Amino acid sequence: MDISEIRKKIDDIDAKLVEMLNERANCAIKIGNLKSRGSKSIFAPDREMQVMNGVLRNNKGPLGDAPMSAIFREVISACRALEKPVTVSYFGPAGSNTHIASIMKFGDSTTFVPVNTIPDVFSAVERNNAHYGVVPVENSTEGIVNHTLDMFLLSDLRICAEIYAPISHNLLSEGTEMSEIKQIYSIGQAFAQCRNWLATNMPGVEILEVSSTAKGAKMCEGYPTSAAIASTLAAREYGLNIVAQGIEDNPHNKTRFLIIGHSKHEPCGKDKTSVVFSVPHKSGSLFHSLKVFEDENINLMMIESRPTKQMPWEYIFFVDCQAHEKDANMQRALAKLGEMAMFVRVLGSYPEAE
Repeated sequence: MDISEIRKKIDDIDAKLVEMLNERANCAIKIGNLKSRGSKSIFAPDREMQVMNGVLRNNKGPLGDAPMSAIFREVISACRALEKPVTVSYFGPAGSNTHIASIMKFGDSTTFVPVNTIPDVFSAVERNNAHYGVVPVENSTEGIVNHTLDMFLLSDLRICAEIYAPISHNLLSEGTEMSEIKQIYSIGQAFAQCRNWLATNMPGVEILEVSSTAKGAKMCEGYPTSAAIASTLAAREYGLNIVAQGIEDNPHNKTRFLIIGHSKHEPCGKDKTSVVFSVPHKSGSLFHSLKVFEDENINLMMIESRPTKQMPWEYIFFVDCQAHEKDANMQRALAKLGEMAMFVRVLGSYPEAE
């Protein structure tokens, strides 16, 4: 076959793709109508994971799983928007790593609303100004984001889904020379994740902490001697040059983000449940509370403590475990935990992200 014949074949395939995508979209509209009658959530992470797993199972190449996932992420996003437009609030401003994670999870056919703080994300969803919110909770290098955990003690919102996003930091500026940079803006975690690079390449430069990486990038507009540690998306958003790329000390740096909302979701076969509880301040109480999960053969993936802020040296414990709250063994574990704990609350059961 010559080039013209191959291109004709591509045109024929594209015509079939358009027809089939619109057929899929019509099915999504029908599902949206049925969901609206039963007051079901438009965002169904359990179902979306099943769809994506099926796509990748059927993918025989030459397209790899990453580009295939990206394609179907946008297909799912566009069809979800036909069911009902979805608004997502995120810890901004535009170009932040949370913005990137929001796009990765919901796709571009979504209305994204940046807010200034993590509590503002919770507030936007609680006040129904957004259907869902996206907040950072844990970084593979620097650990837990305490502000997010603390908000669950003040809010009735649930965790609906999670996503792990690779975090790559860049030095951005209106200027082009590192030698001309006098100050650098970013968040504390970004500075910590680039500590060795900064010590080697930018000794003596003033470090100024701000509320988000994207805000740091925005503050560089009009100041060529200022720089920010932020994403490539932030560089595009604010018209900055990438002076140095990939400056994080750990090339495997990732952040876990939580999707928060009002809805509950069905088990998908590979689920995670987040629980918060407190136990009496006495010998062995934490050990026995955690043992209920071992007794039911439930794997704990994270345990984190936070001060109650009511009494000195008293703590509340957050745990993530591999189970769904509807699983029989999880229900038994929660019942046993409830007998010994001062309080127990399930923050959400949701598909475990890869």
